[in-house]
Amino acid sequence: MNENAQSNGVQEKVQVFGRFLSGMVMPNIGAFIAWGILTALFIPTGWLPNAYLAKASGPMVQWLIPLLIGFTGGRAIYDHRGGVVGAIATAGVIAGADIPMFLGAMIVGPLGGYCIKKFDDAFQEKIPAGFEMLVNNFSAGILGAILAVLAYVVIGPIVLALNTVLKNAVEVLVSINLIPLVSIIVEPAKILFLNNAINHGIFTPIGIQESQNFGKSLFFLIEANPGPGFGMLLAYCLFGKGAAKGSAPGAVIIHFLGGIHEIYFPYILMRPKLLLAVIPAGMCGVFTLNVLNGGLIAPASPGSIFAVLAMTPKGAYFANILAVVIATAVSFAISSVILKASKDDDTSLETAQADMKAMKSRAKGTAQSTAIKGSEIRKIIYACDAGMGSSAMGASALRNKFKKAGFANVSVTNCAIENIPADAQIVVSHEKLAERAEKASPQAEHIFVTDFLQNNVFDILSERIKNDSASAISTEEIVDDTPAVFDSNLLKLSNIKIGLDSIAKEDAIKMAGQILVDGSYVNSGYIDAMLRREEQVSTYIGKGVAIPHGDNDAKGEIKASGLSVLQFPNGINFGDETAYILIGIAGIGNEHLTILSNIATMLDENENAVNILKNAKSAQEIYDLFTK
Repeated sequence: MNENAQSNGVQEKVQVFGRFLSGMVMPNIGAFIAWGILTALFIPTGWLPNAYLAKASGPMVQWLIPLLIGFTGGRAIYDHRGGVVGAIATAGVIAGADIPMFLGAMIVGPLGGYCIKKFDDAFQEKIPAGFEMLVNNFSAGILGAILAVLAYVVIGPIVLALNTVLKNAVEVLVSINLIPLVSIIVEPAKILFLNNAINHGIFTPIGIQESQNFGKSLFFLIEANPGPGFGMLLAYCLFGKGAAKGSAPGAVIIHFLGGIHEIYFPYILMRPKLLLAVIPAGMCGVFTLNVLNGGLIAPASPGSIFAVLAMTPKGAYFANILAVVIATAVSFAISSVILKASKDDDTSLETAQADMKAMKSRAKGTAQSTAIKGSEIRKIIYACDAGMGSSAMGASALRNKFKKAGFANVSVTNCAIENIPADAQIVVSHEKLAERAEKASPQAEHIFVTDFLQNNVFDILSERIKNDSASAISTEEIVDDTPAVFDSNLLKLSNIKIGLDSIAKEDAIKMAGQILVDGSYVNSGYIDAMLRREEQVSTYIGKGVAIPHGDNDAKGEIKASGLSVLQFPNGINFGDETAYILIGIAGIGNEHLTILSNIATMLDENENAVNILKNAKSAQEIYDLFTK
């Protein structure tokens, strides 16, 4: 048991590290593509050789791309300030080298962000008032200069030495024709979501050097070759079973034409034996490239067949295309045998996809994999963009469930993402707001949902509390910040419209907003804010209800808290969902939370609530449901 726990811990750390390396490169992939296009066009062996224009590519690979990587790495540690110091330090490691310093940038960029963060943690509160900008600028400049010297004198030479060792090792593999063996490591690692870290953290730096010297490099196609995954998915199209077979054709298009390799990972997780297909396929592809002198001029990202062809230099088309075809054929042949010999088992595509999502969420960081003990849970925050609508209803629904379960001393409240308190232990937010939520509260455990009402947050947390032997289940009153008094001015009968014809979502939101404008709750500019909010994240909350409201920047447009209710018996299309009731919200403080709490409770406890709402024959029926 301990060995398994240690193994899982190591795996999670490797995934986090790999994702971090990838995160420094992927945001800057456009710079790689720009460099690749300039190189492919204007170098002496390019499509349009031009010595004058070819000079533009040199500074990009020598300075621009490493600086971008260093800045991104520093920023990942400590926002923009960390990025600046990381870039300064990267300049030092670049200056001391005659090769592209991608690896050096990956080291000193995060180091710069970490150092300035530690400095600010130690001295920020000791800075006299009025001297903050002066101290901040000089501290970043001085620390950056020190790190640049350190990078130039120490880190640069170490990276150059490592580069020499790695280069020699690779040359040995190439000279004795063993380079295809790297696929034994690469293909399984891809399934663990280390594909980008391997490709951009290891192969790209080596490939850049080879490309500068020889005009192309096969290292750009070791991981990016779409053939192994393509062949395996084709086998699923013909010999798969059930949902896997039905979804495989779509996955083929996304993988081979779109270049999103992650799409085929669940199919291998579902039947791990298929690693025996993709590993030999990868080896055969690399062998073909090595024998026929194939390769790309720059990274193919994403790894689609179009990107591969676009980055192929003159004279290498036959080798590259054949490498993809052979890898596809080998993968297809072996996968077909495995799939035809496999019996139906209990492992479904949905289960494999769930495993994949769990692995990816663990790779996002320790906040995702470190769970708060049940006995220690005291403060749960539901967070959305504005903190006035969907999060309020989600918090109310969870609060009511906790109260009925008899869990004491747990506060469940809602707020805007930017206002998440520092002592929040668990933060629940929409998956599209994940990056902002994690940035706003890195100390908290994060749970991401697609629906604020229909989710398993209560099941997750209540099970944790029940299973924690140190946790006491009490019948004491749970902390409840919802106001108890209903203000009749919030929702008037005239604010409720029933029996409306179905219209476009945007028009329905405008209608809900116009009622608020006509009722003197908001200024007319609030309607635009409601539309902006809908573009960011859908305000559909589940069970046939949507709650359009303004974004966080629109609070100045609100004159008084108010609600509007629109009934569309035939529904309004909210993406993949249908809303029958739209509740337009404008809230100041907590004045509107009583009605939202009532609605959340009603929807949560009454399975027939949506039918009652969409079939109500009078505004009074809806008014009574919402306010009593």
